[in-house]
Amino acid sequence: MKAFKHFTLSWVAIILFIGFLFWLYQLTDPAYDRAEEGETITDLHPEVQEAVETLMERADDIDIEVVITDGLRTDEEQEAMYARGREDERDIITHARAGESYHNYGLAVDYAIRDNDGEIIWDIDYDGNDNGESDWFEVAEIAKDLGFEWGGDFNRFPDYPHLQMTFGLSISELQRGYRPPVEDE
Repeated sequence: MKAFKHFTLSWVAIILFIGFLFWLYQLTDPAYDRAEEGETITDLHPEVQEAVETLMERADDIDIEVVITDGLRTDEEQEAMYARGREDERDIITHARAGESYHNYGLAVDYAIRDNDGEIIWDIDYDGNDNGESDWFEVAEIAKDLGFEWGGDFNRFPDYPHLQMTFGLSISELQRGYRPPVEDE
């Protein structure tokens, strides 16, 4: 019986050690940092994901920390966002219902900036790198250079945190099942 208890305690120790390693990995993985403050970007179209990672690197090179706050959205999440401001006293934040947003197809992200105090902000006038230009607009320019459309350029409803890659597909085409190609790795 003593051998069985020793065997069981050994397995419990091993499982706890593996759990500890996983927890430690989460603390050092940037994707988990983003998950704590918003969505991870792991379910995006691969080209969009790669462009987001490049965007974050290029922004970091000019001392701007970009935080991805939203990526792929489920239909339920999109409907909840659509309801905001229509079913409560808050501001309307989207005119897109489920299936009407590039977020629903893994082709869009929303971003914010981490300020010098470590806070996530949506201040489009903030100049944390002290170069005389809005960090927000600097990020938008980098994104456009990478092939994103920026929501701040939308005429009907400017959406400053929004970046999307359409690959030439309309929402109507996406709703009918068309998808951008995925290049083999």
